[in-house]
Parts: sequence; structure tokens; C-alpha cells
Amino acid sequence: MDAPRLVAVDYQDGTIAVRGLDAPPPGQPPAGRFDERDRSLRWEAVSYADVITWLHRAGVAYEDRARRYETLSLGRKVHQEPFPHQREAIEAWTRARRRGVVVLPTGSGKSHLAVLAVEATQRSTLVVVPTLDLVSQWYEILSRTFGVEIGVIGGGYHDVRDVSVTTYDSAWMHAERLGARFGLVVYDECHHLPGDAFAFSARAAIAPFRLGLTATLERADGRHDILQALVGPVVYRREITDLSGRYLAEYDVITLRVELNEQERAEYDEARRTYTDFVRASGIDMSSPTGWQRFVMESSRSDDGRRAFLAYRRQKELALAASGKMELLDRLLHEHRTARMLVFTQDNATAYAISRRFLVPIITHHTRTKERAAILAGLRDGTYGAVVTSKVLNEGVDVPEANVAVVLSGSGSVREHVQRLGRILRRAEGKRALLIEVLSASTSEERVSQRRRDHHAYR
Repeated sequence: MDAPRLVAVDYQDGTIAVRGLDAPPPGQPPAGRFDERDRSLRWEAVSYADVITWLHRAGVAYEDRARRYETLSLGRKVHQEPFPHQREAIEAWTRARRRGVVVLPTGSGKSHLAVLAVEATQRSTLVVVPTLDLVSQWYEILSRTFGVEIGVIGGGYHDVRDVSVTTYDSAWMHAERLGARFGLVVYDECHHLPGDAFAFSARAAIAPFRLGLTATLERADGRHDILQALVGPVVYRREITDLSGRYLAEYDVITLRVELNEQERAEYDEARRTYTDFVRASGIDMSSPTGWQRFVMESSRSDDGRRAFLAYRRQKELALAASGKMELLDRLLHEHRTARMLVFTQDNATAYAISRRFLVPIITHHTRTKERAAILAGLRDGTYGAVVTSKVLNEGVDVPEANVAVVLSGSGSVREHVQRLGRILRRAEGKRALLIEVLSASTSEERVSQRRRDHHAYR
């Protein structure tokens, strides 16, 4: 009698292939497809846990050649008692078979929650983060906590170890090489994951255990919904207002309005009129999802359109960088001279202008890693009282000493505004944080402010 054919589970190019089945076993298999090339049943690698569970329940003897991650024996060298919300979050994640998203405000200890997940799971772990700054931050946290060598993938390194840190870009670039290597993947700032390229790195990974961390889950394009398939459901959520006062700093939010000067007002009104007249004449609804695309397309077709586009840009520039804002910032820097202040702008040009005028260190995407680290260290130890930036400090930067944020200009994104508030909410004894939003009165900034403040943290 011929020996029964061996059923094998393999990992191949971001997929799971089951070979050697004469017929599908009983039970409902995960949705896959039959591959004529090698007569295998094939799934995206993200279905690995479901495929293994299906074979096991069906009583099929198989050889798992897909799994290349290890069972570890990590112990924390540094012990920190979890806060109640951290304990509740890890318990909720565990009940969900260690798959899911936890939504917690900036400063509430998401990194410690990840450490607890790594220790509880004891599988080879990959932490995926959006920036190289965060790679360094997580490298330090994991090294200090577990006392083992931590791998780094990205930024010129490709050192893969049982516990490793990488960027979303590198996770995507090396998805097929890393996909079978880790049993737990932690997605920090997981709202980045639903982009097409980054999502592939999650689909190409077999990791049965997944933890997503974010303070700002919802995306304007609605694609946060696919996190359920890539990471798991939202298993725990707490907002800024739930934790402020005890686990986050108490805070105040104020809005200050400045008037355009006479010349700025005349130029703003003229530019605004040129822009809005063209939009109305073209029948464009700028509030619709396709309004901006239509405006760009229509404005490229005629001289009037090109004038309208230039007028749109000019009225926006005047509102974002009004001279009155600079005068107000001068006063704020003086009034809060004993504080640690972060000044946020919408664009680099304004940030550089502030840096030159007030001799304030600047951080942009051009700032090199060592210089950025030195500037932030200076803010922490009091060498600098303020730092100006455009967008690179919106997320993932730990500056516990920062207690005042001035939003001199920004987009209409709720996420961006909440992230900027989060930068100053790290709790410290006696700390009360202050976010100051500065607007140009009677301009389009008024409507932008209303959109970005559509969050309970500002109510």
C-alpha cells in the first residue's frame, strides 16, 4: 500500500500554500484559491492562523514549513506597574486571541502596553513604526526593558533578530523576506498601515498575533476599516478626556484671532474673490469629495483658471502667515519664556521665517537625525525654550517637558490637530498644558479651524 501523501504548509512570496490534499477536508476553510501551477490551495499569508486552525480541527496531519518564528523566554529587566487602562487594554487584546487595535491618547503609555504584549506572547516580534526617529526610540525601550540585542531594519541597517524594529517603508520593501519570521507584529501609529503598499506588508505576514496602536484611528479616506482584516478589531479605546488629569496632564485650549493689516486685507479679499468667482462660474462644489480635483483640472484649462489657482494659493498664504501672527508669537514667546514651547506651522517657509526672526531652533524633514536629537535634548534640559516645526513632530516624539503648543497654522485634519495636542500631554507633577490656536480673522482659516476641532478633546 502506498504511504499517504504528506500535506505540507509552505510560505512562498507572501502567500501560504497547502500541498498534498487529495480533497478539501471537512469544515469551512478560509477563502483561498486553487493554484494550477503546483496544484496547491493558496491564501494570503495573513490567513496563516485560520488555515492552521482549519487543518487542525479537520484532523489533517500536516508539516508546517511556513513558520520560521521562535518561541522566546523574555523577561523584563525593568518593571513598571501598568496603569488600569493599560491592564484593561492588554486583557481585552488577549481575549481577542491577541489580535486587535488599541486606541489610546498620546502620552498614555502605548509603548509600555506593547512591552506587556511582547512579554505575554513570547514569540519573535517585529515592531513597525513610521519614522527612523521612532526606530531609535523603540530600540532604546526594548533594549532597556528586555536586556537583549534588538534588530534594526531600515536606515542603513538590516540586522534581523528575534525582537526587531523597522519602518513601514522597510517592512513593505522586505515583506516577502520578513513575512514568516515573526509571530507577533506590533504596528505603532497603525493608522498608516491601510495605505496600499504598507497594507501588503501585513497581508504578506503570517504572524498569528498582531497589535495595532494609535491615538488617531480614523482616516479621511475611510480606509481605517481594513485594519480589521490586517490587524484585528478595535479591542479597547480611551480618549484624551477619559485620561486627562490622572494619567495625562490637565490642559486648556484657547483660540486667538489676529486681524490682517490693511494691505493684507485688500490683497486677501481680491485674491479670494478671483478664486471664488471662478469656482462658481465653473459649477464646482469645493465641499464635495472630488471638488479639489475638479478645481485643479478646470484651472489648468484657461488663463482665467490659472489666475484663479494662483489667487487661491495667495489668499491661503496671506491667511497662514499674516504679519499679525508673527507679532502675536513674539508676545507669546515672552509670556511663556519659562515654559517649553512647540510652535507648529503648516509649511516649512513659515517655520524657517520664525526660526530666523526669533532665533528658535527648527526641525523639518530636512533636519538630520543627530541634529534633531540634539535640538530635542536641548528642549528637554532647558537649553532651548522653544522649537518650531512644520509637521515632523506631529506624532511619535516624546518630549515630556513640553507644556505649551502654539498652532500658528495647520490643515483641516482632525488627526493632525489631536496629534499636536498630544505632544504636550505627557503627565508631570503640577503640569497643566496649554494649546494656543492662532487664526487670521475673517479668512478661510475660520472654517479650517472648525473642521479640525471636530473632536471631543476640544469641546
